[in-house]
Amino acid sequence: MTVAKGHADQVIERFSKPGIIEQQEGFVDIKIMQKKQGRGEEEVIVMITWESETHWKQWEKSDVHIAGHRANRGKSKPDYMLNMELGMYEVKAAKKAAGKAEISE
Repeated sequence: MTVAKGHADQVIERFSKPGIIEQQEGFVDIKIMQKKQGRGEEEVIVMITWESETHWKQWEKSDVHIAGHRANRGKSKPDYMLNMELGMYEVKAAKKAAGKAEISE
């Protein structure tokens, strides 16, 4: 997501709050990252990981997910939200450091 300067924290806060998604079968985690940049627009990436594509599809079709989007239908996006892209990626390889715990904040 690309947001106006000074608004990345609002997006980060929104996606950091506890939600129903964490209770869904197959949910692994959410990582929220902010691109380091000096001036101008800010970029925030929200990466949601599922155990499988099937689990993700179950979430997309779930009543709670659909209800959440339905509740926002017709509402205009916040003025600070400049651009949002959605992409689906398939993990092809992953590595973990030997003997280290996962990173968390």
